[in-house]
Amino acid sequence: MDGIPGLRILANVAVGYENIDVDAAMQRDVSVTNTPDVLTESTADLTFGLILGVLRHVVEADRAVRSGIFPVWGLDQPLIGADAYGRTLGIFGLGRIGTAVARRGHLGFRMPVIYVNQGRNVAAEEQLGAEHVSFEELLVCSDVLCIHAPLTDETRHRFGRDAFARMKPSAVLINVARGPLVDEAALVDALRNGEIAGAGLDVFEDEPVVHPGLLEMTDRVVLTPHIGSATRETRDAMAALAVDNVLAVLGGQPPLTLVRRS
Repeated sequence: MDGIPGLRILANVAVGYENIDVDAAMQRDVSVTNTPDVLTESTADLTFGLILGVLRHVVEADRAVRSGIFPVWGLDQPLIGADAYGRTLGIFGLGRIGTAVARRGHLGFRMPVIYVNQGRNVAAEEQLGAEHVSFEELLVCSDVLCIHAPLTDETRHRFGRDAFARMKPSAVLINVARGPLVDEAALVDALRNGEIAGAGLDVFEDEPVVHPGLLEMTDRVVLTPHIGSATRETRDAMAALAVDNVLAVLGGQPPLTLVRRS
């Protein structure tokens, strides 16, 4: 910021803004904006793609067919998975994206929804039957636990050894929020020790580096390269919103999605 005289706005093309020193921007009278809302549905779609990918071994099955392996049908054949339908969906962070995931789970898969959030999401409770629970209950009761919270000092490594030890051995963890919410080394150990059954990750602690233990687990872990919002429609909308924020500030108007007023 000091290297750009006259800087007036930092328009982040993402919802999260932990990559920006907002306090430093405020001190320099620089507006900080982000792009919420427009990527909600596409990110929720990918979340369910990861859920089904892990539970039904979709990636592993594709790899098997391409390598010439086609298991004979049987009551206990290879690649037996688990149902998403009717399983308890736990959500850590019931904001825009978390609510969109809850809606898909409740309406499409008849999944009971439990959640942890900074405040109560009354609308989700009334419309989706979502139940506000303690973090301990979230860990103990979730069959599918999805992370949709922002990265803060309080949420960093919220999912570590103690958390995994409290989860069901049959549970799967899905993270499309920010990588550092999960202690990847602890996750690898939990998967190896059978403390949880699987994981679907779109974000990582030290992107683009991925823990080698996760790369080795091709049967229980699905990995995608931070593509939660990567649809043509959504990326166009994100770019347009960022540009609109810039034009507003340069035109002397308040931006549409101000992170913190400068």
